[in-house]
Amino acid sequence: MAFVYFNPNPNGKSVGDCTIRAISLLMDQDWRKTYIGLAAMGFSECDMPSSNAVWGKYLASNGYDRGIIPDTCPYCYTVDDFCKDNPVGKFMLAADRHVVTIIDGNYYDTWDSGNLIPLYYWFKRED
Repeated sequence: MAFVYFNPNPNGKSVGDCTIRAISLLMDQDWRKTYIGLAAMGFSECDMPSSNAVWGKYLASNGYDRGIIPDTCPYCYTVDDFCKDNPVGKFMLAADRHVVTIIDGNYYDTWDSGNLIPLYYWFKRED
């Protein structure tokens, strides 16, 4: 389980677009397509694309479900712990003001966010 540097932003920017970066990796689509999809959803919802409600609706409309992190240790369970507990699969974790994608136990981000406390996660529904 490890941090893997990942930044699909075409201009190499790494501030303010974590939602777009994480969703682009989760859904295996490029940064621009993700940005446009979130912007369109935000427009239809009259809210910002980075709003939890907007990107949550975007993921749900693309076949993803939300799961809740167990409340056994709400202030000590980290992104790194989630990776160790989920060594197989693709997930997007939501923490306070940040999101990160997990693939097969590794977390992909522009910085080492392994110590963040996740609140909930998204995963692809089985067809």
